Amino acid sequence: MLELSALGLLQKHPLHGYRLKQELELFMSSCISVNYGAIYPLLRRLQEQGNIAAIAPAEDNTGLSRRIYQITPKGRDRWHEKMLEHPPESWVNSRSRFAIKCFFFSELTAVERIKLIEHRRLKCRLRRAELEDLSLPNDPYQSLLWEHHLALLQAEIDWLDQLLKRELHLAEAPTQRSEEVQFSTSP
Repeated sequence: MLELSALGLLQKHPLHGYRLKQELELFMSSCISVNYGAIYPLLRRLQEQGNIAAIAPAEDNTGLSRRIYQITPKGRDRWHEKMLEHPPESWVNSRSRFAIKCFFFSELTAVERIKLIEHRRLKCRLRRAELEDLSLPNDPYQSLLWEHHLALLQAEIDWLDQLLKRELHLAEAPTQRSEEVQFSTSP
């Protein structure tokens, strides 16, 4: 998920490692944990693979020279591939991965967004059905938490339904840019 996030942010604009970490923390902190021990090896690996390139170093306001990275065409292809994949993973990781993908939805076509939303909605519905078939725990606090989890799952399904409705509307009006169509968060 870190690779997907980093390539997505570098697609928006070139960044140095420290600024990339800051943006990852700002935008992705609810989805992934970011530390320097992971960022710099990732940048090195992405550069070795040809997915990013270092451009002229820039001095920051402290006088330090920082290596600036930008995404390459190969990196854009890699990012796009990772956006559309559905790797086998835990429930928690799949939720985080979808949130990251959603953050970059404006970079995808309406058809691609619709497929991702439909896939996530199906996963949520299957998860809800699976959990509803299980017996509630006897412990009252465990039962409360279980019911809370089911309510959160239903809220996510409702949100995905709303998001899908919006995307289908966009697909019908392809001349409108996605940011021109208002997205209401109210029920």
